Amino acid sequence: MAALAIDGGKKIFANLFSLASYPTVYSETARKLSELYLNTRAWSYYGEHEKKFAESFAAYHDSRYGVFMANGTVTLECALVALGIGPGDEVIVPAYTWMSTAMAALYVGATPVFVDSQPDTFCMDPAAFEAAVTPRTKAVIPVHLFGSIADIDTICAIAGKHGIAVIEDCAHAHGGKWDGKGVGSFGAVGSFSFQQSKIMTAGEGGLCTTSDEVLFDQLSRLKHIGNAQDSKQHKPMTPPPLGLLCHNYRATEFQAVILQSQLDHLKEETALREKGAAYLKQRFEVIPGLKVQARGHKAAIQNYYVFAVTLDPAFLKPGITRDHIIAALQAEGVPEVFPGWCAPVYKHKLWNVETSKYRIDSCEIAEDIIYNRVILFALMWLMASRADQDKLCEAMEKVMKEYGK
Repeated sequence: MAALAIDGGKKIFANLFSLASYPTVYSETARKLSELYLNTRAWSYYGEHEKKFAESFAAYHDSRYGVFMANGTVTLECALVALGIGPGDEVIVPAYTWMSTAMAALYVGATPVFVDSQPDTFCMDPAAFEAAVTPRTKAVIPVHLFGSIADIDTICAIAGKHGIAVIEDCAHAHGGKWDGKGVGSFGAVGSFSFQQSKIMTAGEGGLCTTSDEVLFDQLSRLKHIGNAQDSKQHKPMTPPPLGLLCHNYRATEFQAVILQSQLDHLKEETALREKGAAYLKQRFEVIPGLKVQARGHKAAIQNYYVFAVTLDPAFLKPGITRDHIIAALQAEGVPEVFPGWCAPVYKHKLWNVETSKYRIDSCEIAEDIIYNRVILFALMWLMASRADQDKLCEAMEKVMKEYGK
């Protein structure tokens, strides 16, 4: 057996290796940005690029309306406000997600309630969601996480039975389809992020999808200091409803131009990532001790924020942990491999919220996956050449053979 590079052996990636940069940049996008900058002075405030992008992105995800905003946190906040969620209400969220999902509930004065994940998809467990419902529960925010789609049919059915609003957190799922229908179109509102690390990105940005005309009007006003959709600057059309506290959460024309270009290429890039994920899954799942994150069971098209695998601790030699596996892979020259957030939301270093302001239901599976087992590979690996993907698999095989029992 070849010695691991971390122990002085030869690297799998013998030369300095780095994956292709992401996101992809396009010359036509640079030209459009230049034209916008040089030839106009209309860079915000319901510009033509914003309207085109919001409408086309919503249509791509089978929704009637899109509302373009500053980021994917304020989209969640505005969705909750538009649905009337506030102090005294509870919002059920998964324990395994980024903090924004839960922080949005706190921003509107509601109480986030953390529930457990499914061990195969890492997404919210519908049974755990239903078990956490109380008379105060007014909304649920399932997250389509990493490379899977939550069981949105079951979650919506449970929510409907209890009169609970569904907000889909689609920050990792641009272009995903569940049973042929776009993510973000199943609940009352879908929330998308365009932050720097996301599948589609303009550095920052977010968008709400909905097919409800009243919610569309509310969301538009909430992000635009009370103005209705298509209001001209200094010329408000009609006043917002009394008591609707609105903000300036506008995005810009520059972001819309960048994102429209990415949307135009989304189908082809999604297909490439799906192909790469299928190949890596086939190779990884014959390696003892590894299991690839499961797709949503009705996922017709599934995009990937990262490619995620879990370790079987029972397979590893005593004393070997996930950190040893990651360090050994990095020593083999494998870039862009990491453990993720390393904590459920309520134990993250940036979560400085008093315990009286949130509630934790049973979250044993989520904690076990996060603390002990998950390894993430950046989405660039799914777009890499087959030769580089083969070397990645070789490195994983080498490390797991050495560290397995």
